Amino acid sequence: MADTSVEEAMAKYGPSEITTDDLLTVPDPNFSSEHVALVTGAGNGIGRATALGLAANGLTVVGTDIDEEGLSEVEDTAEDLGLDGRFLGAPGDLTDDDEMRSVVDAASEEGSVRYLANIAGIQHIDAIADFPMEKYDQIHAIMLRAPLLLTKLCWPHFEEAGGGVVCNMASIHGHYVTRDKVAYNSMKFGLRGLTQSIAAEGEGSIRGFSVSPAYVKTELVAKQLPDTADARGITVDEAVTQVLLEQARTKEMMEPYEVANVCTFGLSKHGHYINAGDLLLDGGYTLTYD
Repeated sequence: MADTSVEEAMAKYGPSEITTDDLLTVPDPNFSSEHVALVTGAGNGIGRATALGLAANGLTVVGTDIDEEGLSEVEDTAEDLGLDGRFLGAPGDLTDDDEMRSVVDAASEEGSVRYLANIAGIQHIDAIADFPMEKYDQIHAIMLRAPLLLTKLCWPHFEEAGGGVVCNMASIHGHYVTRDKVAYNSMKFGLRGLTQSIAAEGEGSIRGFSVSPAYVKTELVAKQLPDTADARGITVDEAVTQVLLEQARTKEMMEPYEVANVCTFGLSKHGHYINAGDLLLDGGYTLTYD
């Protein structure tokens, strides 16, 4: 059994507090308050960091999440950091189409919707033989169907704005999978397909790209560590060193803001040639071996 509780795993392997020095800022005339970026999963983790990073670049950021308390905390953090842009929380359930339409409508009332970052994700660990299909359906609804729906809803706003960019949060698990995560693995591969479809139909004015990090210090990862350890009969610390990082060349987990900074670059004018592609941030995990 794992020697570490979820709370202990969170304290040791969860994210650090974000400062303004952590956030990449880039010059881009479209990074301004009249342009809106919609970010899903904005209440915590990579979504939170991405929302703060885009607000630091002067954008009006509308963040959606089912976690209303988390969104309120992000609003407070954005204000405390004195960011150039604004962050507004728009609570919503990614599995509810009507709520997502309302979120996009709310975003369009704040300015010209030009950017979409599909970050939200959940996890469930089980062998294929035991995997509950209701959990698969939930993961699919949140992690693949919702990004497609939101892209569809934002598309006319992109066209009206003269262009748009979609950033999809894929994963090392969209390249190279581990056992007991069949739904998560499948969704991450699917997001790369969605990304390429966006590029195929965007005709250059609407771009899509994905980002594939390895293991990041998020609640999602930290909370699953005890289950990962239990499934292998090892400790949580051993799960980090032997499962998460053993094959990586960079022997540390990433901070959410490090992933967010790559999203910021890709969404900016400086990433204009990043279209259909995937930005792999795996510390050499999948491309090297002993």
